[in-house]
Amino acid sequence: MVVIANRLPVRRVRRGNKNVWEPSPGGLVTAMRPILTESGGCWVGWAGMARSPGKSFDVDGMEVRDVPISAAEQENFYEGFCNATLWPLYHDAIREAEIHRHWWRSYVDVNRRFAEAAADALKPGDTCWIHDYQLHLVPQMLRELSPGVKIGFFLHIPFPAEELFARIPWRRELINGTLGADVVGMQTKLGVRNFVRCAQRFGDAEAKGQTFLIDGRPSRVGAFPISIDTAHFERTAKKRSVIERAEQIREKMHTVSGRQLLLGIDRLDYTKGIDYRLRAVQEVLRRGRFNADDFAVIQVAVPSRENVSDYISMRKRIEELVGNINGEYGEPGRFPIHYLRRNLAFEELIAYYGAADIMMVTPLRDGMNLVAKEYAAVRTANTGSLILSEFAGASQELKRAVLINPFDVDGIATAIEDTLTMSKDEAARRMKSLRSVVLKHDVYAWAKGFLEVLQS
Repeated sequence: MVVIANRLPVRRVRRGNKNVWEPSPGGLVTAMRPILTESGGCWVGWAGMARSPGKSFDVDGMEVRDVPISAAEQENFYEGFCNATLWPLYHDAIREAEIHRHWWRSYVDVNRRFAEAAADALKPGDTCWIHDYQLHLVPQMLRELSPGVKIGFFLHIPFPAEELFARIPWRRELINGTLGADVVGMQTKLGVRNFVRCAQRFGDAEAKGQTFLIDGRPSRVGAFPISIDTAHFERTAKKRSVIERAEQIREKMHTVSGRQLLLGIDRLDYTKGIDYRLRAVQEVLRRGRFNADDFAVIQVAVPSRENVSDYISMRKRIEELVGNINGEYGEPGRFPIHYLRRNLAFEELIAYYGAADIMMVTPLRDGMNLVAKEYAAVRTANTGSLILSEFAGASQELKRAVLINPFDVDGIATAIEDTLTMSKDEAARRMKSLRSVVLKHDVYAWAKGFLEVLQS
């Protein structure tokens, strides 16, 4: 087994007076590491630095192969074509996509380098699993280099409607490159439908339902919704130190007097709908039924792409909105919005989930959004409520969440009011249903399901 992803499953950290590599957190790494260790396989990816090692090395029993990317390629391939062309288009063109030929040329070059690095680690009969939108061309390139290998591809973000995908001048190359895989996985059935339509219109393969015949072999497309390491989240939520930290958070937010705590945790990205969500909170306060004595919001914004103009302006807009709401509706020592721009350590994250009465997950578009599943996994007593965007892939499974249109400020405000007054019995019934989903289908079941189809 060889896994190919844009980033390596390890990160470089400072320990004492030296730099060391340690495994990165995250469900994909958690699921794939035991498989790679057992099979003697490796992970091919980029270390995230312009001057990365560009070599193979071992971290805690897992082999990793670094693919070097120069500073210019980071600008053109990663920040350019991946995140200024594909990212906005794949998220329903919430922001206008930029299209530049030199970005595309860099995308092709880097994809070829990933394919060549993987080919060096593969022999006939091996399995390779390629991940995400940064590497659409790798399946076809790898098939040419290693024709006897089983190849899977999984897209972690949404796949767009054909009207949006059609804007890309290299749409044929992206489709044919992806169909180099034996199995192409999407998060949702909508993603599958969109990809199938685009492949029928722009690709060179012959379509037979969700299977395409290309170069005399089949490529199957299917939905494989990703999940989380549910047991790990549950175990952490039950730790005494985490429970005590959750109580400290609740005490600081004065919940002992009946004040309810609402929580949002998002990467600071324009797809996450943080500004719409805050305007909905503002609308709740404006209506006058609830005030800062009745509820408080903690919004954690994880820094992201801070040198990109769209992200800079979005951060400024969000911080101005927080200031306006607190200035109009706050009192000394009692503010409705508490804004934290930072990363949270894992146990701290779980403590915040445990402290929150209501979790707000309202992206404008998201392939899955695992925060929604993480919150459900942590609520072991079936308490708490989840407000969830219908445009997050997770809404297709977590049907008993309070579903909202993330563009509808009035609708989100009404959902917040309804959730604040929801009976404990109804909240428990809904949470029990959400938890049954994440308990049955964790990240290990996701990986096993995909690989079984790939090997069949």
